[in-house]
Amino acid sequence: MKIQQVTRTGERPYLCDVCNKTFRQRTHLKVHQRLHTGERPYLCDVCNKTFRQRIHLKIHQHVHTGERPYCCNVCSKAFMKLDNLKVHQRVHTGERPYCCNVCNKTFMKLDYLKVHQRVHTGEHPYRCGDCYKMFTKLEHLKVHQRVHTAERPYRCCECEKTFGSKSELKVHQRVHTGERPYRCDVCNKTFITQNSLKVHQHVHTGERPYRCDVCNKTFITTNSLKEHQHVHTGERPYSCDVCNKTFSRKGNLTIHQRLHTGEYPYSCDVCNKMFSRKGNLMVHQSVHTGERPYQCDVCSKMFKRKNDLKRHRLSCCNQHQ
Repeated sequence: MKIQQVTRTGERPYLCDVCNKTFRQRTHLKVHQRLHTGERPYLCDVCNKTFRQRIHLKIHQHVHTGERPYCCNVCSKAFMKLDNLKVHQRVHTGERPYCCNVCNKTFMKLDYLKVHQRVHTGEHPYRCGDCYKMFTKLEHLKVHQRVHTAERPYRCCECEKTFGSKSELKVHQRVHTGERPYRCDVCNKTFITQNSLKVHQHVHTGERPYRCDVCNKTFITTNSLKEHQHVHTGERPYSCDVCNKTFSRKGNLTIHQRLHTGEYPYSCDVCNKMFSRKGNLMVHQSVHTGERPYQCDVCSKMFKRKNDLKRHRLSCCNQHQ
């Protein structure tokens, strides 16, 4: 009866003498005090992990039993914890109860909001002990550390390729499934990753946001800029492990390696002729389509290949001078 009366009045008569936090019930105070004493009286008899509360031990034991007693009534996905089920159900309801007070972006979980707020505060609380790079999320630090340890714990069951993060594996698996979930709303071209879609959209907007500080040439991606800069530095960081030939671009190395492997991954869907480069396939297809997409802006002559147009321009420009 006393507990019911305290609940109704909102009274919190039990005071922690360490941090002054108050509680409605004596038992809640006792559990709280274990934060200060370090007491963890509940022991898992399988792995010896200890817990402050009996309920936490019970939830933990599901790890060993495989029991997932909380089931979503929409999609039947099962969870070990009731709290995890409640959060999951927001996927179906669309509920996002946690709102950023700076930009009003909303989140399904309080933890997601806290991490997001670091965008505004600039806080990067997780530091790599090897290179001192800073991260907003602990998970990002753990994935990054695999750069130093060379650990690649996630393996593709189709081709045995390994990855440093689960998300990298998930993206890679789309190569095998053919899934391309990101679609351009201008030309309907589809992509495996959202970043690839964003880069592609620059084709339509004409945006080339990355500029070389030597020659002022602009690029759609940072990787294109970095590889271009090798022209100025003379750097050729990509080396063939068969003949030791070096290249300034990774893509050029990949194409070169097909000389050794005999790989011809691009096939004409009309005559089945095989090609080592996608560009060569596209040029070849004009044999079947009759397409001549490259036009001289002086005499309007059309060409199948860009290089043919370049050679033509040399003579054409001289004749019209």
